[in-house]
Amino acid sequence: MEIVLDFLESLPRIYPKIFLRYAFFATLCFVIFYVIFKKRWAYKKIQSKFPKHKDYIREVSYSVASVLMFSLMAFTIFRSPLTPYSQIYYDLNEMPSWYYYITFFLMLITHDTYFYWMHRAMHHPRIYRHAHLVHHKSTNPSPWAAYSFHPIEAFFEAAILPIMAFAFPIHISIFGIFFLFQIIYNVYGHLGYEIYPKGFHKHWLGKWINTSVHHNLHHKNFHGSYGLYFTFWDRIMGTMANQYDETFEQLKERQPESIQRTT
Repeated sequence: MEIVLDFLESLPRIYPKIFLRYAFFATLCFVIFYVIFKKRWAYKKIQSKFPKHKDYIREVSYSVASVLMFSLMAFTIFRSPLTPYSQIYYDLNEMPSWYYYITFFLMLITHDTYFYWMHRAMHHPRIYRHAHLVHHKSTNPSPWAAYSFHPIEAFFEAAILPIMAFAFPIHISIFGIFFLFQIIYNVYGHLGYEIYPKGFHKHWLGKWINTSVHHNLHHKNFHGSYGLYFTFWDRIMGTMANQYDETFEQLKERQPESIQRTT
């Protein structure tokens, strides 16, 4: 009971920080791509139609609930009785300087691997309809869909945080950078537009990087393209969307007069 009271006491300090990161970047991208430049950049949209207002409302509503679950995980890491057992450190001299700089990339690789296999598991028929279906109601996602999860999925999405915190040493500042990066890239993945340049998907490095097209195809087709930051696991496991290269190329070849918009 005491830990519940501690969580409720900490919630007003934890929840706003997480929610405002989501709200700021999702709103910024929505205003730019879906309001200000909606007509001018219409030909650049991956899926021609725009989501309906009810879709935006659903995405924001579930995101508000998801942040509650993320707050619980943040509490577990930073303020719960388990905190002293984590490997988060505060003194830069506690670990070699070279380790500090590679920690972020170690976290990316760990998160991407965890996400790929967790995501595939969410598509199991016995799990999908109870959890992941909520996220896939956004067949044509907007930036608001970044955190639009069923509470069950939100729990597993956020579980990567304590996993990393207890698995290997992480400086507190790297955690802050990682939190910021993951929401930015998550919003980009659900943006509905591709900001990487033409030919990026076939570049020696770019072909291993997840793109908005890559994740958009997952929302559109309901299978394949399970990765988060990278395409590594999709490529070696044979789950890349078959039309990924073609879709990326066709999108980058579009001209302002090439599509007729239905909003």
